[in-house]
Amino acid sequence: MTALLEHLRTHKTPARWLAALRALVRTDSLWLIVLAAVTGILAGLAVSLITFTTLLAHNLLAPGYKRLSGLEHVAPWRALLVPAMGGLLLGLWHFYLQRHNRHRPVDPIEANALHGGRMSLRDSLIVTGQTILSNGCGISLGLEAGFSQIGAAFGSRIGRNLRMHRADVRLLVGCGAAGAIGAAFDAPLAGAFYAFELIIGSYAFPLLAPVACASLCALAVVHVSGETLPAIAVPLPQSVPVLAYPLLAVLGGLCALIGVSLMKSAAYMEQVFATCIKPVWLRPMVGGVLVGGLAIISPTVLSSGHIAMREGLVTPPLLGAALGLLLLKAAASTLSIGSGFRGGLFFASLYLGVLGGAAFASVVAPIMDLPLGLCTVAGMCALATAIIGGPLTMILLTLETTHSANLTAAVALTALVSSFTVKRIFGYSFATWRFHLRGENIRSGVDVGWMRTLTVGRMMRTELDILPADTTVASARTTFAGRMPRYIVLHDNQNHYAGLLESNLIQSITIAPDQPLSALVDTNMEVLAADFSIGHAVAAFERTARPALAVTDRNNHVLGILSERYVLRRYAEELERTRRELAGEKHGR
Repeated sequence: MTALLEHLRTHKTPARWLAALRALVRTDSLWLIVLAAVTGILAGLAVSLITFTTLLAHNLLAPGYKRLSGLEHVAPWRALLVPAMGGLLLGLWHFYLQRHNRHRPVDPIEANALHGGRMSLRDSLIVTGQTILSNGCGISLGLEAGFSQIGAAFGSRIGRNLRMHRADVRLLVGCGAAGAIGAAFDAPLAGAFYAFELIIGSYAFPLLAPVACASLCALAVVHVSGETLPAIAVPLPQSVPVLAYPLLAVLGGLCALIGVSLMKSAAYMEQVFATCIKPVWLRPMVGGVLVGGLAIISPTVLSSGHIAMREGLVTPPLLGAALGLLLLKAAASTLSIGSGFRGGLFFASLYLGVLGGAAFASVVAPIMDLPLGLCTVAGMCALATAIIGGPLTMILLTLETTHSANLTAAVALTALVSSFTVKRIFGYSFATWRFHLRGENIRSGVDVGWMRTLTVGRMMRTELDILPADTTVASARTTFAGRMPRYIVLHDNQNHYAGLLESNLIQSITIAPDQPLSALVDTNMEVLAADFSIGHAVAAFERTARPALAVTDRNNHVLGILSERYVLRRYAEELERTRRELAGEKHGR
């Protein structure tokens, strides 16, 4: 601290203050923890403000009652009108953004995977505002998308303003998301491992201090603001019978199937809305009317379902009620996503898991009388794992929410079975599934953006030895007498690429001197484009089994050549750099 104060006294302009702080952060990891704490505080403030604003908006549906999913009934005209008007506002907002050519916002996972943690604070504020509007009018989605988006954006902005290293910016993005999720669920460990599993992409001990610090700071802010729910007392058994574990494994597999069905249904519902309702701005209003109709049947489908989830844990519903509520909530959530509302399935998956666990306990009662509380807690963890994709995050969240440490083995079993089943039959979480639908091959927040920035154009060699394709072998030997290059590029009369020749062929005594060089070229003349990524280049070398390939433009003019040896060396260097960053071994710290 003394060093920082001395810097601030001697450098009085804001730019120099930033430079001084940047130097301290790069030389002492303690200052990175300070920045993580600041990020966590900002995330906690954002969670408090978003929660307060959304609960205030809920008065439109139920005056004097802020937690919509805990309602026993809702006025039909309010249930239809408020979500419809909210959908109309959201649709017009979408239409305005499209007309002004706003690009698609980048979420924290995509930012860390492809963009080195770079996120737009303005875009993130738009996403957060749309999430508040969606949840505020009662739509069946959670606020976690807005929470993590704005928290991560704060971390990204701090890192970018300080011009920090790519790995440190990605870490601060993870700190922001950890703070947001930890504060939202009153579960700091779950928030921290949400960042490790989903945003950063791996766990490393040197990263634990800043991520945990951010999560704890955000939680402290939310507690001070009073935007938390009281703890719940879930009736749970003191021990789990040994024979219950096989049934719990079955529950984990069933929850995985429910999760996959829900994710596919959401994508299918988007296609249905796109086909049936051409005006994009009209889709959310129609979706709002449909969700409102379901809310007339049961208000538990409204909003995120957090209160309904807590009530389900305390007093689990019986088979008929559990199945009915599960179908209603699943339908409301898929309608909400399909019609274009903003939000996530994190909260919804917890409630759906509670209902699935309650139904499962009733079904297996003739085989074994499993405690309802055990099945609801295990189902909550398993279904959330299937949809969100972070088994350790969900295990910790379940244990922190229910304070049921004696059920750790049972909860972990269902989570792991669910995770394994989803990977085997589907391969995506909800977030990565939506990336897949957009054509992005992203499975986590692990940094793979370097594969796109490291292009063929940046790696190719532009100093070339070029000859006409009709040049004879004897002429080529004379041209390169005393200096024989490894590769010779051939071109035709129009200066188009005609082949790549290894020089050892023209040195061979078995080749006739009067033979043209074009006769020595392999008929497989696959080429690379300058904008190809290193992944494309590696795939091309594996496909052709050639030691080098030419790089050409759209007119088939030669730009350079790239050798497989160089590509593999660069690929190995980047993988090693990424491995060091994941292990926390970076920049001399």
